[in-house]
Amino acid sequence: MIPLFVHKSPRLLKAIYAPFVWNIPTEEKVLYLTFDDGPIPDVTEWVLEKLENVGAKGTFFCIGDNVQKHPEIFAKLIAKGHSIGNHTFNHLKGWNTQDEMYWENVAQCKQILPVQTNLFRPPYGRIKLSQAKTLLKDYHVVMWDVLTGDFEKYLSPERCLEKTLQYTRSGSIVVLHDSLKAWRNMSYVLPRILDYYSNLGFRFEALPQEVPVSQKLENLHFQWG
Repeated sequence: MIPLFVHKSPRLLKAIYAPFVWNIPTEEKVLYLTFDDGPIPDVTEWVLEKLENVGAKGTFFCIGDNVQKHPEIFAKLIAKGHSIGNHTFNHLKGWNTQDEMYWENVAQCKQILPVQTNLFRPPYGRIKLSQAKTLLKDYHVVMWDVLTGDFEKYLSPERCLEKTLQYTRSGSIVVLHDSLKAWRNMSYVLPRILDYYSNLGFRFEALPQEVPVSQKLENLHFQWG
């Protein structure tokens, strides 16, 4: 029996964790593709090529350790005009980590990133409220509207694409992974998402990485549209 996978963030979850960013409300044809766990050789560079082919911008939530190991690839993200987010230094799961250790790991990632960013995404989407309360003073905690599931081995590439197209709407924040673990599914899903929504007249934008936390990221189109 195939385990249940939730591709669409439930409304109740969004309501409970209202301070987090789940999507960008808009009637414009715009999507926000986000990529977790890079940068790494080959995979991240492949993603950059696919995005550039259609003039798309994305947001990359980077692991500090990977940035430290592959600074030349990280530099390409900046050069291509994509946004950057903090994804901790060691990809820590908040539920299993003491608060002080978690905050220190986020700070370590911040220190290694050569750019300023107010965007943070907890690895696995798992973070204690106590951890989030402190981080929300300095970051927009960005979750997602649609999870492709590209990292799950039991999900076929076709299933990941089907569910992503089913749930994605204007203003959706969509999660993919520029990682080896996700490569099989991500390499199938990403180009087809780009083609499908480009043909429908959508554009792909990066989340702004320097919006003060005193302003709601969800008001993006009201403020900058």
